[in-house]
Amino acid sequence: MRVSERTHRVSTKVKNRVDPDALRAQREGTTEEPLGTPNNPSNQILTVANVITLCRFVLTLVFLYLFVNHGNRAVAVTCYVVAAVTDFLDGQVARRTQTVSWVGKVADPIMDRVLLFTGVLGLVWVGELPLWIACFVILRDAYLLAGAMIVQRYRRRPIDVVYVGKGATACLMAGFADMLLGLPQVHPLGLVSASWLPGLNSQPAALGIFLIYLGLVLSTIAAVAYTKEGFAIRREVLDKRATGAEEAVCR
Repeated sequence: MRVSERTHRVSTKVKNRVDPDALRAQREGTTEEPLGTPNNPSNQILTVANVITLCRFVLTLVFLYLFVNHGNRAVAVTCYVVAAVTDFLDGQVARRTQTVSWVGKVADPIMDRVLLFTGVLGLVWVGELPLWIACFVILRDAYLLAGAMIVQRYRRRPIDVVYVGKGATACLMAGFADMLLGLPQVHPLGLVSASWLPGLNSQPAALGIFLIYLGLVLSTIAAVAYTKEGFAIRREVLDKRATGAEEAVCR
């Protein structure tokens, strides 16, 4: 019984972080959306959409194994590309068949991160991507995750995604995919002498490295925007609390 209660508590916390509005509506019985829609996800586990997400995960593991062990690069990259381009498929299937589930809402963003990190790890492992880029991407995501957890202390609804953040993700994904292919190779710009800036120094590099640089710049801008929004939410909530406390004292 205790294990069941703990599992329920963990499940509730996870749901609350993913979509607090949908969870609250389900608890209060106020939702008017059909079960299996984005605003009223079901508790189903075995759905077509979730199976697609699982297949994407398996393809990602196959890619990593083949890539770091210098297996057939074409097969490895094909697995990665299929896992990447089907990113939209599981969500579309879930929405069109009304099988949106809590498992899917949790797993889909995790899968996006796994896909990104796996590509980065593979490139770093074989020495085709500077380590600092991998550290930047991972630490930036960890920073945003920690910030989101702090913001939820003041407001349950997550901060809205900014377009520059979407652009950053698109540039990084496209850049890493091109780096995995290794084509096309471009002449270095020779702007700097730093060995850790391929493409900008005298080292030739795949075209994707420039998309990655752009993605890193956009990621930094997005992180600043999310940080400012987080502080604004905190300040607004604290001001409302202070105002409410003053009114209570006056009464």
